[in-house]
Amino acid sequence: MSAKRISSRIAAIAESATLAVDAKAKALKAAGRPVIGFGAGEPDFPTPSYIVEAAQKAAAQPANHRYTPTSGLPELRDAIVAKTLRDSNYVITSDQVLVTNGGKQAVYQAFATILDPGDEVLLPSPYWTTYPECVKLAGGVAVEVFADESQNYLVSVEQLEAARTPKTKVLLFCSPSNPTGSVYSPEQVKEIGEWALKNQIWIISDEIYEHLLYDGALAPSLPVLLPELADQTIILNGVAKTYAMTGWRVGWMIAPKDVIKAATNLQSHLSSNVSNVSQRAAIAALTGDLSAVRAMGEAFNRRRKLIVGLLNEIPGFECPMPTGAFYVYPSVKGVLGKTIRGKTPQTSAELATLILEEVEVAAVPGEAFGPSGYLRFSYATSDEDIVEGIARIKKLITEG
Repeated sequence: MSAKRISSRIAAIAESATLAVDAKAKALKAAGRPVIGFGAGEPDFPTPSYIVEAAQKAAAQPANHRYTPTSGLPELRDAIVAKTLRDSNYVITSDQVLVTNGGKQAVYQAFATILDPGDEVLLPSPYWTTYPECVKLAGGVAVEVFADESQNYLVSVEQLEAARTPKTKVLLFCSPSNPTGSVYSPEQVKEIGEWALKNQIWIISDEIYEHLLYDGALAPSLPVLLPELADQTIILNGVAKTYAMTGWRVGWMIAPKDVIKAATNLQSHLSSNVSNVSQRAAIAALTGDLSAVRAMGEAFNRRRKLIVGLLNEIPGFECPMPTGAFYVYPSVKGVLGKTIRGKTPQTSAELATLILEEVEVAAVPGEAFGPSGYLRFSYATSDEDIVEGIARIKKLITEG
């Protein structure tokens, strides 16, 4: 067969590094190995019981066994409108909402809806591993703008302006950040928004970690700070991280009506409506109180302090204290080039492999999110695993 079996477009897409690391850790666990995984970004708590009960009731209702509107159940879109006002003080209408199969579909559809081939997307780095692949699939060009640990991984307007060209159409904005846990201050958010407004640049703002904030950090929604931005902003969100519902696959887009109409047309051919049972569960999540969310947040806050303290005890590791999400992103540049058990890792990818092979601890290397020299650890796991996992790494690094 002379023709290529796989299209160039799909062949160019990299596998999700975070899911790959998680899959490898789970495979080793299944084989009986005592692996501790810090790879996947998902809460280790069960979905709150009142949400599960709503889904059980929904599964028994014949109306949920049928097709429903592509854009989402009207009751869920109304719940998203009310939740957006409650949590962000952002006033929207239901025809500005599209319900998607998880946050990833919202990310892809946002780029696919507004990008033409060759359009450039400014991508603050470190970035979530899926963003550049979605840009590429949509025909765009991702332009990385890197901020290291000395900037707490937060890009400046000066950096964005230096990267801007006549082809720049979009800025991807994520605060709190995956993978770093860094949070832009309201002043920084406003400054970035004013820059985007002045230069007529779209903003795709990922707010999936909005409830996971610590030490008094705030994560205001851009169109609330600058109402004029509403017509050039797409907000992405979902129930996955806030309500421990990663497997339920419910996300959404909030955008100007013409963008939502176009994205809904795309979704009508791509996947149609989201599972009705999951949508009913999401309604219960969004209309219930936030007590379960606060309880999970307290646990994450405790673990955040624990893991940062332990990581900073490892020679060659430098870990800033994040103020959002459930990730830490230590620099490991002080370890690279040193010989450990006969091997000399030169990159964070090589170091991550060495750590997994030698002490059976899984972390995601910085190459998945931008430049080498870093590791991402998710602390959405037990205190015991944090203590044991980081102790294994410290012993490996210090044994000389």
